[in-house]
This record gives sequence, C-alpha cells and structure tokens, in this order.
Amino acid sequence: MSRSHIDVSVLAGEACPVSEVLDHVSGKWSIGILVAAAQGPVRFTELERSITGISRRMLTLNLRKLERDGLLVRTVHPVVPPKVEYTLTEMARELHKALLELTDWAKRNGSTVAAAQAAYDREHKG
Repeated sequence: MSRSHIDVSVLAGEACPVSEVLDHVSGKWSIGILVAAAQGPVRFTELERSITGISRRMLTLNLRKLERDGLLVRTVHPVVPPKVEYTLTEMARELHKALLELTDWAKRNGSTVAAAQAAYDREHKG
C-alpha cells in the first residue's frame, strides 16, 4: 500500500457521526431557529414571526429536535398564560459561531465559486 493511499472505510466511519450531526443542524429550518435564538431567550411566537415561511407544526417539530439534540433549552415559566422560552446551550453557541464563520466564508468566496461553475459549464457543454 502506498503512503498516499487513504483508507476510505476509516474516513467513512469518522464522517458518519459528522454527517448525522450536520443533517440535524443544516435542515431548512434549524439554522434559522439557531440564529434567531442566539440573541437570547426567545418565545415561540417570536420565532414564528422571525422565520419566514415556517408553519407552527414545523417550528414545533424542529424545536423538539433541537432540544433533543442538546442545542436548545426549553424553559416553562409558571405564569398564566404559560410563558415558554428557548435559549441556546453552550454547544449551540459554539455551533452558531461556526455558522457565522461559514457565512463569512460564503460571502467572501461566493463569486469565485460562481465563476468556477460558469467556467466549468462553458468547458463541458453538451
């Protein structure tokens, strides 16, 4: 086996948990929820208003998923009517920082990627 040979099965084994986590946090609504909750405790109706196009059902499902994944904490305050707030966990705050870095990277490199795609498409017509 050459020194440059990469054991893909080892990489696949390492990538599997990464893929699973990324599937959870990169969903259509998860990122919006995490970004909206990053400013501090946020209520369900605030999330619903701030995330364009999300249904109540989809918001509820995603909040439960993010809470189950350890990214959100749901706090019910004992008042009438009940007041429920969502806050990011430390792990989610770290993820939020990574999302901001990824956003910055996309802004810096988006036009370069688009130019590379256009060049590729011109070279591979037909």
